[in-house]
Amino acid sequence: MPTPDFVLELRRYVGTLPLPLVGVTAVIRRGDEVLLGRRSDNGRLTPITGIVDPGEEPADAAVREAAEEAGVEIVVDRLAWVHQIPRVTYDNGDRADYLDLVFECRWIAGEPTPIDGEMTDLGWYAALHVDEVLDAGMAARVRAGLTPGAARFEGGDAPSPVAAR
Repeated sequence: MPTPDFVLELRRYVGTLPLPLVGVTAVIRRGDEVLLGRRSDNGRLTPITGIVDPGEEPADAAVREAAEEAGVEIVVDRLAWVHQIPRVTYDNGDRADYLDLVFECRWIAGEPTPIDGEMTDLGWYAALHVDEVLDAGMAARVRAGLTPGAARFEGGDAPSPVAAR
């Protein structure tokens, strides 16, 4: 489902005003590969992403999105990066400010297949080559999900690694 029902309901009241939303990026690894898909709305190659539903745990949202978008079963291993994505303005004028939570995830089962129409194609890509196949923002998310260590938090204008508490 491209736009969750709760967002559509909110839009009835706020129109195109910016909505603060929490998003997840699931960096799904299988050995030295990561799962990437081609988005049906803009044709870009990306990891699995989605919006956290009200009351949903973010890690559960990553698991749900992997199943809904790609038909794969995953385990979330850790939170890798918390960052604010620059405001997104959609073709219809809707605006959103996403706090994105990047999770390192491990593939468990399932052959990646486009399920809900958000992706047109899915496949495993060599982790070493993400900078060559992804735009800079998505490559940064995937690198964060593949880099061991405590979660990285962004603050102000400069990145600042902070140990998870």
